[in-house]
Amino acid sequence: MKRQRKSRLRTLAIGSAVVSGVLLLAACGSDGSAQSSGRSPTATSPAATGAGDIKCGKAATLSASGSTAQEFAMQFWIKNYMRACPGTRISYEGNGSGAGQADFLDGRTAFAGSDSALSAAQITQSKSACSNSGRAVHLPMLGGPIAIAFNLPGVKKLVLDAPTLAKVFDSQITKWNDPAIAKLNPGTKLPSTPIQASHRSDSSGTTDNFTSYLSAAAPSAWPHGHDKEWKAKGGHSAKGSSGLVDQVKETVGAIGYVELSYALARTLPTASIATGAPAPVDASILTASKAIAEAEIAGAGDDLVLELDYTTKAPDAYPIDMVTYEIVCDKGNKPTTWSATKAFLTYIAGPKGQEDLSFQGYATLPATIVNKVRSKIDNLS
Repeated sequence: MKRQRKSRLRTLAIGSAVVSGVLLLAACGSDGSAQSSGRSPTATSPAATGAGDIKCGKAATLSASGSTAQEFAMQFWIKNYMRACPGTRISYEGNGSGAGQADFLDGRTAFAGSDSALSAAQITQSKSACSNSGRAVHLPMLGGPIAIAFNLPGVKKLVLDAPTLAKVFDSQITKWNDPAIAKLNPGTKLPSTPIQASHRSDSSGTTDNFTSYLSAAAPSAWPHGHDKEWKAKGGHSAKGSSGLVDQVKETVGAIGYVELSYALARTLPTASIATGAPAPVDASILTASKAIAEAEIAGAGDDLVLELDYTTKAPDAYPIDMVTYEIVCDKGNKPTTWSATKAFLTYIAGPKGQEDLSFQGYATLPATIVNKVRSKIDNLS
């Protein structure tokens, strides 16, 4: 447990310093928590530690981009894969889900990371990026809570609900001692500090999921629907998860929506959410996993798009969650990189790739979903 805790803290410390950009990890990185057993890894023999069952594809150099929510996981996965398979180099640019989708659809990357599904029009567009009559499909790979991080000196515990959050982020509630917030926090001395609401400036799956929660759980208070682009007026904006969490950290009175791993890395308190359950629910791996376990497959055919229940009232189920997908072609992937891409996807969806995600700040997906992902990867070409 000490080793896992040390590794988690080290990962979060590294992650908090990562600005959206290319994560190109050296195959022989100096990570003291995952040293080789003394046997030099080869392209056909996995390293002894942290990559025990990785089977390498044909050596290649491949690029991917997209979701900043999965940057910590990608850093972890790429490090392990490249240590086991030193002939392959993988880069992942955390430029936001929208940019990652665009890169993939334009043929610039082997796969995209995205916290929201492609639209029907984008699926049609993907047929030009995939050869052999292929089209893009979604592989749900990990989940996690979207935490409501805040910076309010003197206040460490805060309860909010969907209507109040909607009004805060729509500039209808502008002071921290507003009666709506005070009602949810009896006994807490709330200052009259102006609220500084922060949202993503880039096209973001985190934004899409957060606004999906607001529009589902507080439709009368949130008139903007859901989208990867921020639609409400007012507030402050920042690029990427790292930019947004830094803005909250540096601004007294700030509040923002960000993946839990980023809030933990910057030691920011996060709000509990009143859902109608017997008690408000904290953002955590366990509470997110409980909510995500209720997800249903909503994709057409055998596409594995998941539908989350943002209005859950189940005890200990955190309602503001997201699932991150890897987007690839069902057939017609690039021949030069497909062997390595498929081997990498097989590893990250496999038991070894999934087992260590909880201490990285991610929630596990239901076994029924993960098994479908593994089967789908086997059939991709």
